[in-house]
Amino acid sequence: MDSIPALLADPAAWAALATLVVMEVVLGIDNLIFISILSNKLPEEQRQKARKLGIGLALVMRLILLSGIAWLVGLTAPVFDLGITGAPGAHGEPTFETQFSWRDLILIAGGLFLVWKATKEIHHNVDPVSNDDVFDTAKVTLTFGAAIFQILLLDLVFSIDSILTAVGMTEHLPIMIVAVISAVIVMLVAADPLANFIHKNPTVVMLALGFLLMIGAVLIADGFGVHVPKGYIYTAMAFSAGVEILNIVSRRRKARAEAAKVTTH
Repeated sequence: MDSIPALLADPAAWAALATLVVMEVVLGIDNLIFISILSNKLPEEQRQKARKLGIGLALVMRLILLSGIAWLVGLTAPVFDLGITGAPGAHGEPTFETQFSWRDLILIAGGLFLVWKATKEIHHNVDPVSNDDVFDTAKVTLTFGAAIFQILLLDLVFSIDSILTAVGMTEHLPIMIVAVISAVIVMLVAADPLANFIHKNPTVVMLALGFLLMIGAVLIADGFGVHVPKGYIYTAMAFSAGVEILNIVSRRRKARAEAAKVTTH
């Protein structure tokens, strides 16, 4: 492993750092959206504390995983095989994996949890009246401890994905540490504005929940060996967010025009 002074003098190391910081920030968007939505369900005086604690736990989780890279990489080793031959793809290869590693199982479990949580929240937004079914959220108020526990679970899933991405992009531990810390600082700065924006714009809540539902499905697919390029996912998210921003601007301008008509009359 190169020394820190050698890395500082290496332009390739700086390029790797810049690329990895951007990648870690992008990967942190998923984590941040989940934290924002979950913290907004708490009483107002607890929301900022929950967001800071959740992001702090995400940093701790990532640093712990970085300190045990050898163990983390070992999570990609197969632990069992279903012994099922997948349907052949276009080039004759199976369309899904039948060997599963601990990483695969963690991604599948995290994806299932995210799909369940997003579906539950979408159900509550569409039908907020208590109706005694498995997705009912109208009767139970989320406690601070429950919110932190759920954030911790998803922090683990997103942290493993984040660190494995870092390991695949560079072999230098100092670069990984700086990139992870930089990404978490960006998350910390963006947490309150994002959460407040989501809270003030109800239609954005549904869009964000749709993002979480899609991310959960992608995690499950990844666990089964179906790798969806993340560029497709984030491009779709950026396009949807852009359309929603245009809708918000349009609604606000119409509201100001209506208010102006009222004042003139």
